[in-house]
Amino acid sequence: MIAAATTAALAASILFPSAAEAASAPAAAPAKACATKWKAKQRVAVRRPGPHDGPVATMRSPIHHYLRKGQVVRSCVVAVARTVSGPAYRACGGEGHVWRIVPGGQAPQSCLKRL
Repeated sequence: MIAAATTAALAASILFPSAAEAASAPAAAPAKACATKWKAKQRVAVRRPGPHDGPVATMRSPIHHYLRKGQVVRSCVVAVARTVSGPAYRACGGEGHVWRIVPGGQAPQSCLKRL
């Protein structure tokens, strides 16, 4: 009986720190906001996936708007297009399958330069 009570008290002291220990523990750092900036190499169409495209845009997806040459946008997330064969897009003198998520839709990564 005494051994069980001692074990329970010991487990409680390990699992639940005292108020002094909890106050001295370091606080978690807040998450950083997205700071990655990209510059358009040339005029780039920003596309939104159509109703039958799934989550990733295609070259046939409707155009939402255009980025001007030299326009800077913020993007920290990519969408990867998977195809049976070949690249998902051919744009800006390159080809690829990675789309950057930018404000308003998705743009081919080969059309953007990281700053």
